[in-house]
Amino acid sequence: MLVSQNIVAWMDLLSYPTENQTTKKMNLGILSGIMLIALGAFSSGSFAVPFGKIKGWSWETYWMIFSLGAYILFPLTACLIFAPGFVSIISSTASSTLVTVFLLGALYGVGNLSFGLALRYLGLSLGYALSLGLMLAIGTLIPPLIDGRLQVMMQGKGGSMLLIGILIATVGIGISAWSGILKDKIMSQAKKQESISEFNLVKGTMAAILVGFTGSAMSLGFEQGNPISENAIKLGIDPLFAMMPMVVVLFAGTFVTTIFWCTYLGYKNGSLKNYKQAETSKILSANYLFGLMAGFLWFSQFIVYGMGKSKMGPYTFTSWGILMALTIVFATVWGIMRKEWKGAPLKVWVLMVLSLLIIIASSFLIGLSGTV
Repeated sequence: MLVSQNIVAWMDLLSYPTENQTTKKMNLGILSGIMLIALGAFSSGSFAVPFGKIKGWSWETYWMIFSLGAYILFPLTACLIFAPGFVSIISSTASSTLVTVFLLGALYGVGNLSFGLALRYLGLSLGYALSLGLMLAIGTLIPPLIDGRLQVMMQGKGGSMLLIGILIATVGIGISAWSGILKDKIMSQAKKQESISEFNLVKGTMAAILVGFTGSAMSLGFEQGNPISENAIKLGIDPLFAMMPMVVVLFAGTFVTTIFWCTYLGYKNGSLKNYKQAETSKILSANYLFGLMAGFLWFSQFIVYGMGKSKMGPYTFTSWGILMALTIVFATVWGIMRKEWKGAPLKVWVLMVLSLLIIIASSFLIGLSGTV
């Protein structure tokens, strides 16, 4: 009798995972989520590379073509593939949610236009570090502060870990920015413009500050758009791709802002003719191709980001901090490959590499904060 009772007890232990087993499974899910978000960060950090191949077009022209792909064509294509009933999903969502997400997308459009200017005047490395650094801190904390999840998280150890992770990320980003400022002081203007033709520290910094505040509207839009994703799951969409219908609404707002600004600049600068003119027809076709390629790289981050976010448990807002931190890392690597740091002294290189290591460490702290 005693033996049979022991056998039953052991079978119960095998059938029902212990608390430690559940915790380990959750941690593995979080880690897989971080890896997926890291893949999205690589795509995000790489999207501006094709811009360097565009010839003879003004900034507002190629930014419009990029935006057409990133905000309209590729989101709709992704929905047709991963969420074919997206029209029903959106129409079944409360109008107040749709309006909120759309307006946040429009506000994000202001930030993304400013981001384009930050990259134009600062280059990939410094432009990403300053812009996304502010977006990381603001975009990670504001959404959960509004809906109350941050207060809940602060009652446990996870809240402290989150704040420490953001603080460490801020330190790393500060070091990255400082290394860029040192490079600016040491290197001659001619040397800097070898890799960044329109380098301007003051204009770029002002644009980056604007990005930090308005660009964080995307993070808030993702969280406010959760009801759309929940509707998608109810209607049978795989949770990994439930975010796709929401981004259609969000980026529609972004595209409206972009149309107004880029059309205005095109009229003001006389660059509207760029859409049908280039040095040769081959260059014109290539310009459209590279602009759309940039849009594809930028949007594709949200496919894997949405997959990663779905694995982050109740504290999905931690995903944003990971995405921003690792995007800065990959963008800096691209900046190195594009020789933006060529000619910089050893101490500047040391600071830059140190900042990358700190930012990578912070991204894991932010991600794991939702598990404790």
